Amino acid sequence: MAKQVMLTEEGLKKLEAELEVLKGEKRTEIAEKIKVARSYGDLSENSEYDDAKNEQAILEARIADIEASLKNAVIIDESEISNDRVHLGSTVKIKNLANDMEMTIRIVGSNESDPKKLQISDESPVGMGLLGKSIDDVAEIETPGGVVAYKVMEISR
Repeated sequence: MAKQVMLTEEGLKKLEAELEVLKGEKRTEIAEKIKVARSYGDLSENSEYDDAKNEQAILEARIADIEASLKNAVIIDESEISNDRVHLGSTVKIKNLANDMEMTIRIVGSNESDPKKLQISDESPVGMGLLGKSIDDVAEIETPGGVVAYKVMEISR
């Protein structure tokens, strides 16, 4: 059986929108690049053609990946998430106990993680360390630089 892909409603919509763009605009764009490159003649020494075909392969792999994720998606009903423990879909305010720095992150499925937006995968060391924790619990997270302790300050949806 294929691995379940945990997604929030927002993550589902984002993947569906990306799939639509890839299957529409991007496929058309790459098909045009291939057509133009073919018009240059000899395909055996045609770098434009090779580049376009490689781009097409990458695109089709991404489409297949998204389709597989959507097929195996389990949507998290965020209205059912309690605020007493950290769950997938929780927004968590944490405090680094080494430097007293606070940040607010959101625990999401691995397909929708985006560290720049502080959307942290439930499969990452931080995500795994925080799942199931309550307010005032301390999660000790193993990092390449050593163990970092985070205190859970707030949990919300």
